[in-house]
Amino acid sequence: MTLSSPTRAGQALPAARSGWRRLLPYLLVLPGVAWLFVFFGVPLAQLAAASLYDPDGSLSTGYAMAWAFGNYPDVVQAYWPQLLRSFGYAGLALVLALLLGYPLAYAIAQKAGRWKNLLLVCVVAPMFTSFLVRTLAWKTILSDNGALVGLLRDVHLLAPQGRLLATPFAVVLGLTYNFLPFLVLPLYASLERLDHRLLEAAGDLYASGAQAFRRVTLPLSRPGLVAGTLLFFIPASGDYVNAELLGTPNEYMIGNVVDSAFLVRLDYPQGAALSFLLMAAILAVVFAHLRRAGTEQVW
Repeated sequence: MTLSSPTRAGQALPAARSGWRRLLPYLLVLPGVAWLFVFFGVPLAQLAAASLYDPDGSLSTGYAMAWAFGNYPDVVQAYWPQLLRSFGYAGLALVLALLLGYPLAYAIAQKAGRWKNLLLVCVVAPMFTSFLVRTLAWKTILSDNGALVGLLRDVHLLAPQGRLLATPFAVVLGLTYNFLPFLVLPLYASLERLDHRLLEAAGDLYASGAQAFRRVTLPLSRPGLVAGTLLFFIPASGDYVNAELLGTPNEYMIGNVVDSAFLVRLDYPQGAALSFLLMAAILAVVFAHLRRAGTEQVW
């Protein structure tokens, strides 16, 4: 009897340590989960509730919970052009960003040599300045009396009364510029890890440069490409600053409508319903994109 007690205690100690080891990952994650719950989950639940308020309410009379699911089809019917325009502008900006960003990321990762760090700083440096200031700078660059418009008119690439500012082109250009680093950096991270021996092997197998890019470089850079396109497209589709400063009401995106609903018209049910529809549409695009990327990776 006297010898069995220390044995049981010795067995209990490792069991207790094993239990703490199993709990440790969950304890480490707990602060992050609590943060997301307080600052994301709770506001999201409040936004969902606001989207179902009585649309006839107001800040002065108050809003009653009427479970008004009709708010959603109403806002779709009223603002579907802005919703489609948001995804159209974001898609065009994404295509332009890919045409600019992929060669840039490849050049920095594979060809820059000792200039690599300096070029990375140049990519990130604009983000040290306020988003608003950067967009206002483009407003000056694209202004009707600016040097760029004058040059395009002189070489007859722009009509004498033509303009760049307050056009869809200006909005797409602003989106491309402001969110380009979100595309370039993940692409750079993937391309920087590219094994040159694989390209040499492709050359030994008589692959042309285009074939080596299509069969080796592009598939290996796909993780960065998927991450970069999502990081670019998600904020671009919900942006409203570029359309506000570089466009006109004819170029307004869904973000401008949400901003107006909450801060100008004080129509909280409509603004909340539009916000939820925008989130749902973006999630649908994201899941479709990830599913397609996963299928391509398998094949």
